[in-house]
Amino acid sequence: MTLLFDENLSFRLVDQLSDLYPHSFHVRDVGLIGHSDEEIWHYSAMEHCAIATKDVDFYQRSMLRGAPPQVIWVRIGNATTRAMADVLRTRFRSVQYFIPILYGRIRRGVSRARAGRPIIARV
Repeated sequence: MTLLFDENLSFRLVDQLSDLYPHSFHVRDVGLIGHSDEEIWHYSAMEHCAIATKDVDFYQRSMLRGAPPQVIWVRIGNATTRAMADVLRTRFRSVQYFIPILYGRIRRGVSRARAGRPIIARV
């Protein structure tokens, strides 16, 4: 399962969550620091990864455009990197179910309309 952590999340999440989310990376790892949301969106779609964010803009974009890419919007407010890692760990089952829906790999019982909606983890 590959996640792209956006700028408002710590790059340290990549290492802290590598056991559950292998092959994930941060925007700084691919030279996207300071780039527009549109460029990050396009990169994620091309690289077949979901965007993990605290930014409402990606959520709104996903509601307008649908997938790909998928958006994991974590509504945690001002929190430590450890708290963010804990949320993504405790919500792993939801994310695990959500991510394989990407790019036509629709699971039985999940409509295509549901597949395009972002996952929201509220804390």
